[in-house]
Amino acid sequence: QVQLVESGGGLVQPGGSLRLSCAASGIIFSTYTMAWYRQAPGKQREWVASITTSGSTNYANSAKGRFAISRDNANNTVYLQMNSLNPEDTAIYYCDAAKFTAPYRNYWGQGTQVTISS
Repeated sequence: QVQLVESGGGLVQPGGSLRLSCAASGIIFSTYTMAWYRQAPGKQREWVASITTSGSTNYANSAKGRFAISRDNANNTVYLQMNSLNPEDTAIYYCDAAKFTAPYRNYWGQGTQVTISS
């Protein structure tokens, strides 16, 4: 059974930082591209950042310079370090695992709430 379990969300003041974690089980973690998405109230889910199996990273414009995605293949975990947070970052953050070689697979976590407010 595949599980992606996010943690690390919470309430932070503007300008603060959070580190999200996503622990994966039931997959060969090193063969999956990992990504973070977020969904704000009343908005569509949007991609935030991703890290490939080789460690290459990509970021949405809204995340560049403030967020950093990383992975620990030994512990089957992907992280999202978020700095300089602002209220527009308030959303549910989801972890995604995607396998782009056959057999193709895609899995989602249940999400973790991030709220930026003073």
